[in-house]
Amino acid sequence: MTVLPDDGFSLAAEFPHATHEQWQHLVAGVLRKSGREVSAETAEDALSTALEDGLRARPLYTARDAAPPTGLPGFAPFVRGGRAEGQTAGGWDVRQPHSVPDSAAVLSDLENGVTSLWLSLGEHTDFPVSALPAALDGVYLDLAPIVLQAGAESAAAAAQLLRLHDEAGIAPAAARGNLGGDPLGHEARTGSAYDATPLYELAGRCAADRPGLRAMTVDALPYHEAGASTAQELGCSLATGVAYLRALTSSGLTVQQALAQLEFRYAASADQFLTIAKFRAARRLWGRVAEACGAARHGAQLQHAVTSPVMMTRRDPWVNMLRGTVATLAAGVGGADAVTVLPFDQELGLTDAFARRIARNTSTILIEESHLARVIDPAGGSWYVERLTDELARAAWDFFQEIERAGGQAAALRSGMVRERLAENWAARSRNLAKRREPVTGVSEFPFLGEEPVVREPAPPAPSGGLPRVRRDEAFEALRARSDAHLAATGARPRVFLAALGPAASHTARLTFAANLFQAGGIEPVTEGDFGASGTRTVCLCSSDEVYAQEAESVARQLRAAGAQQVFLAGRPGTYAGVDTYVFAGCDAADVLSATLDRMGVSR
Repeated sequence: MTVLPDDGFSLAAEFPHATHEQWQHLVAGVLRKSGREVSAETAEDALSTALEDGLRARPLYTARDAAPPTGLPGFAPFVRGGRAEGQTAGGWDVRQPHSVPDSAAVLSDLENGVTSLWLSLGEHTDFPVSALPAALDGVYLDLAPIVLQAGAESAAAAAQLLRLHDEAGIAPAAARGNLGGDPLGHEARTGSAYDATPLYELAGRCAADRPGLRAMTVDALPYHEAGASTAQELGCSLATGVAYLRALTSSGLTVQQALAQLEFRYAASADQFLTIAKFRAARRLWGRVAEACGAARHGAQLQHAVTSPVMMTRRDPWVNMLRGTVATLAAGVGGADAVTVLPFDQELGLTDAFARRIARNTSTILIEESHLARVIDPAGGSWYVERLTDELARAAWDFFQEIERAGGQAAALRSGMVRERLAENWAARSRNLAKRREPVTGVSEFPFLGEEPVVREPAPPAPSGGLPRVRRDEAFEALRARSDAHLAATGARPRVFLAALGPAASHTARLTFAANLFQAGGIEPVTEGDFGASGTRTVCLCSSDEVYAQEAESVARQLRAAGAQQVFLAGRPGTYAGVDTYVFAGCDAADVLSATLDRMGVSR
């Protein structure tokens, strides 16, 4: 048996110390081998990744990147958690959404792992407020918190729920959930305002004798769904929360009571580290607001995470399960109090029982089998996460201050300021999506043209009239829809012949690239046989630069003679005679594919 020395056992004791500068020098050497001439000082910047809001992710973080102290869970500034015990007692609240009054589905969820219900009812839904008693028939309201979202009918829905509590004999102190008042969120979605005075009165009642029931929600999803960056989403939520604090205190509540009436709802995306940092930064920001209001000890933010609707796709929707899993993991690690996993078929219509089961089981597996909730703030101390949290919080605070200078959230919404700023961000992101610099698996990357469509009953139209609702897949979805219509009308999809030049070692990489690219636009690649039998007059040359130099022009000439009307070349733009268009990594794929469908006569 080996006896350890008294001073312990250090695995790195015999290794020489390496400096950051030595590492940069090695990176520069690797980059030079790939054809990129950079100095050691700029090598690290060359590997950095630009994020939204002017942030950058560097390839390496060290102790010199340490962020300001983050404290401990349950204490200001609440970066590491709003509660001292975190989620260690039993994991986060598994919150399932329902938008139809189906008591059987509600009970099935509660019997199989769901711990609270999020009910969307009232206008713009198939769930009238009058149906609330039937939907909650058989539900133990003292055990299952109910969260309402009823828009302009929030006061009426809240009255129904409180009446159900009284009829069930639930003591006021035992009532839990959220009545869902969110006038600014409703205005952001619909463009119309409603009188929130009854909600502020309800908040007073909750503060007086229902400590487990909150009256107001700060829903940041309307801004996320309108194309907001992460900092913009946080900034809008801060401005909304501050507006509600002002209204609640004006109605007679103390600052401490007003803080206890708010719950914040944020989107959780498949960008794992950014989502972790978002929830940590949100708590820090709200803690700062509470501090400015003289109630620093009461600044813990109650957070409801919802997997991002923007990231959900209509094509290959099964991949949404994977996106939802990563987003849920990130929200849990980030310290969200409640997590809603949207069913994978969310964008296709009314979800089915299978999709709801997979959604709720996502949280169950992460809590019960992956033990994700055993450690409070497991990302805390990561130099990358801490630095990203700090930088994101600063960017969000800047946007919040911009909104405040514009007169507050209501004024910024009504003036168009919020719409304009979000549109600017989405335009920049859309360019990255179109160029596939932000890939969407199953849509812009690795699409499957032969997939069987997933069909669901249509859902009611989403609220409209306010901020737009965007989706990452929208540009390519429009192209695929054109291809589907062409298939239905003619019996065949538009096609492109991929002409492989030279040996397999020369053409395989670009042949694969081209096939992937054209399928993203619903164009079927033909790789077998000769051009004459392909059934198309569009062709793409695929090979290496060396083979192109020898054969591209002569092959293009032969294809033209054989009837080719459009000749593509997979590779960086050159001057080859007979080639019309070059397709390459970073080209505007959506624009190229749309123009190609136009030339093929595929109607819009």
